[in-house]
Amino acid sequence: MIYINKDFCKGCVLCVKFCPKNVLKMSDEINKKGYYLVKIENSSNCVVCGMCELICPDQAIAVRK
Repeated sequence: MIYINKDFCKGCVLCVKFCPKNVLKMSDEINKKGYYLVKIENSSNCVVCGMCELICPDQAIAVRK
């Protein structure tokens, strides 16, 4: 499972670019700080590698089995 903290996400796109399975995608949703958010697009493709959690500079993503 991938959890995205919408309050912490700044839409930097790093998680989208580094996901080896293209699970994440930018959305049209904006958080209360005015940043576009990441969304989970293909959760069934996730291999729980944790790359998105590791690369996120704002600790907005958590990956759990």
